[in-house]
Amino acid sequence: MERRYRLQKNKAFQYVYHRGRSVACRDLVMLYARGRSLQVGFSVSKKVGNAVTRNRIKRRLRECFRPYLGDVKNGLYVVVARPSAAEATFQSLQKDMRYLLKKQGVLTEGNRAE
Repeated sequence: MERRYRLQKNKAFQYVYHRGRSVACRDLVMLYARGRSLQVGFSVSKKVGNAVTRNRIKRRLRECFRPYLGDVKNGLYVVVARPSAAEATFQSLQKDMRYLLKKQGVLTEGNRAE
């Protein structure tokens, strides 16, 4: 995922945590706050595993979100991985990401029919 789409500053994460709406499933939690541009951040706590495991999960989550970059509303997104995400397969993370985007109501009409 391109750097311009990444949410990086702590203040931005805090804004989404305080102002955003959250939806959850077994492995992931997604928070969404309205904004002018599309930015996505990923949060994986130390409870999930060591640095190698956390970085692998973040890479997988970035790849799960990338196909939807053109199909979601502009805003600030934060995806939080739960500890069970460490054992989840890439396919199950993809399904969870799609489920959360649908549940949040941020997918545009072009990609809803799939």
